[in-house]
Amino acid sequence: MGHMELVPVDGGEMNVYMAEPSGAGPHPAILLTFHRGGIDEFTCKYIDDLAAAGYVAAAPNFYHRSPADADAGDAQGRVIDSDMVADMDATVAMLQGRDSVQGDAIGIVGHCFGGRNSYLGAATNSAFKACAVFYGGNTMVARGDGRLTPFELMKNITCPMMGFFGNDDQNPSPDDIDKIDAELTSHGVRHVFHRYDGAGHAFQNFTAPERYREEAARDAQAKLLVFLSEELNR
Repeated sequence: MGHMELVPVDGGEMNVYMAEPSGAGPHPAILLTFHRGGIDEFTCKYIDDLAAAGYVAAAPNFYHRSPADADAGDAQGRVIDSDMVADMDATVAMLQGRDSVQGDAIGIVGHCFGGRNSYLGAATNSAFKACAVFYGGNTMVARGDGRLTPFELMKNITCPMMGFFGNDDQNPSPDDIDKIDAELTSHGVRHVFHRYDGAGHAFQNFTAPERYREEAARDAQAKLLVFLSEELNR
């Protein structure tokens, strides 16, 4: 089971849900950029599963600047990219400062809203050595005035990437994914995208039965773990 830790950022504190593997470290680490629901049942289970697979896993609470009684939708609407970049940087610094973490073997993984923010994190912090995106939409929209979009920042990504998408999704749509694929290719970013027929948005989210697609979810997770092992367990 995981636990909450407080991490300093921007003169305040941010809660981060974390879990660590058993056994002697140091271990590779994963920063999980959460989906719209925040640190909920899905996010906590995903962190716990990553720890069981051998990774120190951490999910920063991007909503920590919102009122405590704000629901996830309201909190998401308040978040801007510059704040999330600061939160990811603070989480990376926390991970690199732990004896249990192999500081040069940190990856970033995200679903939905978090998939978008995984592109953002990989493009703004070279500490990430692997990036995985699950159906990250709204990549061509900035959050905050005067910001470049995650799509515009993709040229700065230096780590290998893997993406997982449902062909029935409309955000990102198959056309969006084609554009992202071409953009990454044009900048020499090593990446592999997996696309699933019969799956739409949030196909890994077991807490949403109407969206969950077990076969696609399991296949994607197996491919993710192979990718992370190849890139971080060197």
